[in-house]
Amino acid sequence: MFKYVLLFTLVAYVSAAAVSSSDDAHAEVSLQKSDVRFNGFDTELETSNSIHVVQHGDEKGNINGEYGWISPEGEHVIINYVADESGYHPQSELLPVAPPVPEAIVKALEYIASHPSKESTN
Repeated sequence: MFKYVLLFTLVAYVSAAAVSSSDDAHAEVSLQKSDVRFNGFDTELETSNSIHVVQHGDEKGNINGEYGWISPEGEHVIINYVADESGYHPQSELLPVAPPVPEAIVKALEYIASHPSKESTN
């Protein structure tokens, strides 16, 4: 009987350890660096569940950086970005891209722009 209790306890312990190590809620910070200067900053963060963030900023408020993680499917997700006075500009292979504007639409817009309506000229 003692062998069964010992075996059950060992299996439960190993199962709990496996679940807690892959649980995002219990991720630990494995690397954290921060360098703040009068003319900008640099930060870096990594966690035990493969999340990473790197940022560089300047005195004008411009920030460029990268963040990433491993998706549930095992794919490495990496997003590079620039944040400046014109907004946030992410770039990644995983972000959707709008299709090109059809040539007929481009020609129609050019025609409309070069031929204003009579009402708009008053």
